[in-house]
Amino acid sequence: MNLKRCLYLLIIACIPTFKTAVAQESPVKPIGKIVSVHINDQSVDVTTDNANASVSVYSPNVIRVRIDKRKLGKDFSYAVIAQSQKTKTTITQNDQEIDIVTDSMKAVIRKAPFAITFYTLSGDIINEDDAGLNTSWVNESVTTYKKMQDGERFIGLGEKTGDLDRKGNGYTNWNSDSFGYSTGQDPIYSTIPFYIGIHHNLNYGIFLDNTYQSDFNFGASNNRFSSFGARGGEMNYYFIYHTHVADIITSYTALTGRMKMPPLWSLGYQQNRYSYYPETEVFRIAQTLREKKIPADGITLDIHYMDHYKVFTWDKDRFPDPLKMTNKLKEMGFKLTVIVDPGVKVEPGYGVYDRGLKENIFAKYPDSTNYTGEVWPGWCNFPDFTNPKARAWWGSEMKKYGADGVSGIWNDMNEIATWGQKMPDNIIFDYDGHKASHLQTRDVYALQMARSSYEGARAAFNKRPFVLTRSGYAGLQRYTAIWTGDNRSEDSHMLLGVRLLNSLGLSGVAFTGMDIGGFTGNPTQSLYARWIQIGAFNPYFRNHTAVNTKSSEPWTYGEEVLEIARNYINLRYKLLPYLYSTFYEATQNGHPVMRSLAIDYTFDKNVYDTQFENQYLFGGSFMVAPFEGNATFGKVYFPSGKWYDLYNGEVIKGDQKNVIEVSMHKLPVYVKESSIIPMQSLIQSTAEKPTDTLTIHIYKGDISNKFVYYEDDGESYAYETGGYYKRTISYDAANKTITFNRVEGSAESKFKTIRLLFHGFNAISAIKLNGKQINLANDFVSFLTPISKFDPQGAANPVEGEQVKRIDVKNSSSGFSINY
Repeated sequence: MNLKRCLYLLIIACIPTFKTAVAQESPVKPIGKIVSVHINDQSVDVTTDNANASVSVYSPNVIRVRIDKRKLGKDFSYAVIAQSQKTKTTITQNDQEIDIVTDSMKAVIRKAPFAITFYTLSGDIINEDDAGLNTSWVNESVTTYKKMQDGERFIGLGEKTGDLDRKGNGYTNWNSDSFGYSTGQDPIYSTIPFYIGIHHNLNYGIFLDNTYQSDFNFGASNNRFSSFGARGGEMNYYFIYHTHVADIITSYTALTGRMKMPPLWSLGYQQNRYSYYPETEVFRIAQTLREKKIPADGITLDIHYMDHYKVFTWDKDRFPDPLKMTNKLKEMGFKLTVIVDPGVKVEPGYGVYDRGLKENIFAKYPDSTNYTGEVWPGWCNFPDFTNPKARAWWGSEMKKYGADGVSGIWNDMNEIATWGQKMPDNIIFDYDGHKASHLQTRDVYALQMARSSYEGARAAFNKRPFVLTRSGYAGLQRYTAIWTGDNRSEDSHMLLGVRLLNSLGLSGVAFTGMDIGGFTGNPTQSLYARWIQIGAFNPYFRNHTAVNTKSSEPWTYGEEVLEIARNYINLRYKLLPYLYSTFYEATQNGHPVMRSLAIDYTFDKNVYDTQFENQYLFGGSFMVAPFEGNATFGKVYFPSGKWYDLYNGEVIKGDQKNVIEVSMHKLPVYVKESSIIPMQSLIQSTAEKPTDTLTIHIYKGDISNKFVYYEDDGESYAYETGGYYKRTISYDAANKTITFNRVEGSAESKFKTIRLLFHGFNAISAIKLNGKQINLANDFVSFLTPISKFDPQGAANPVEGEQVKRIDVKNSSSGFSINY
């Protein structure tokens, strides 16, 4: 046998072994079994075949899970601001499992392989890893697979298109400039990787805190699992369990923070377009709003106010004296909001660029040269808002707007948007000293821009700033409101906008809005009328349209639509005490202003029906039923309890579906029984004082209820040190008592008299006020002005309203009670 033949036989002999070795290397790396355990006071650290993990109790209702195929890195988050609480925790183990028990739930960690199941204390499974899939890696992507429970629903996940119930769908988080997006497009502008699962009268929340591109699958293309994962970094999620969805939102916002009180003017009507210029056009719009008695508080300037689109500049031909302009607008009762984009034009001699270059705050390539991308001004560098130095620089530039009398900052194009929509992966960001590529930073960039704008404006404006963003990440509610971007003038987009705002509310964001009338295209009269009605029941109420569309102010659609718009904007301003108090609630418990019915009626299958999924609560009292602009009939679902028709006081029993007549003149709105709704007299802007009577509407019901009424000066930070007026009002249905608690806070109310209007109490002629009998007076309530001249039936019923009972009480700091 010669040497060549020996070598040949040796190679042949080795081939099977080589094939076997290759076959044993799976492209999916499972977490494997636990090989070591270290138990601490309220956490467990483990090593598995292929990973390291830590399961820790964050609070009685929150358990955090961290897993990495490498050593767990330094703990850092832009979203989570809460520290773990000292919690009574019992941790035990045996050969098969590790048990972690709080006073609210139990987590069982199976050892072979590593898998987690969450239980109620009574032993019901809340959520569990899929036994065969668990957590695994494909290259650098990590995914956790959860067993899909029978009948499980999934809601939330922030600004995601589609239906309320996300079952059967998959979603990607990658902040994207999505001009004129379709009603099913994904992803769009912002990322909130937090959802709520619902099954078997149980509900839980999962927040995946990982800023790489992430993916969620709720049974898309499979019938076995739901899953969540990211394209890099560690598996890092918080599991939240409560018996009520509202409490899950409260715990989530305890982790990621809650909004501060907004300036009162930002809750008024905002008039915008792309773009109002020059300043004579701005004054024409402002003057027309006042002449036509359309209440309004804000005008917004889009990119054409800038000098060749350069941020922190003014076009001196169009706006020669910004401070003079803003002062004149303030005299008319208007605040000015201006757009700011992150791109800083590369132009030596342009002060903003020169100062940024000097401070070395721009995002960079690995060779330390500044990344350059093209947007509105041309070729731009981009501030690295993940660098504290850049945030401080941005704040110093904000002083210019403060000096010019600007009151609001609108952050746009911050996904980051660039022409070509393909930022390189290898751009390096500071990430607060942790150094990260574009892949890890993109989804959090806008959050840090909003943070920079908020912190800069707070220092520069000397009053509460209004900050708006197009993009963001979990925790954005701490700094900014958000709107749903460049929508379209279509009925489907109007109703999609409702679902987007409801989903953002489920995801911890209370201050939300959409472009009323649609940004692209031209709405019909009926669509515009319906949209502005819905807008009056949105947290942020902004009318906006694009360049090259027809003007979209309320008077541009004819007198009939103008009257409809005025009617609902008037109602919005009368409701400001209710709305402001509801925003205060959001600052305390994270509950949204605009609330999907899934929050209060979680296990009622009808609220997920696509016929009714657009219905929502505005605060705790109003149920809004949106329909297309040209609808003549619609189907409304009334959840359990009693509901009052807002316009005529008719009582509708719950647990039923009614077909109603719908007209362009009236948005279907209903009031929940036992509601407490404070209102004021009509004003044309929040710079104008209402009359000194606060009207409180109380609706008779069979359930008990509480409402926290809240006032402050609407503009300063005095409320942070007790400068507010707050009173809890309770409705006790069992004892037929209405109680006004003693006032809290050091501020005085703007109202000297409280007028109580009793709805559904017509059989009652007298009440006892602090034990003293008082006769009730008759009154009549109409929430809308009749538009009879446009309605053939109007002459027969010119005023739609309700007969109610009334008493007036002096507003003092003392408490009082009413028995009926």
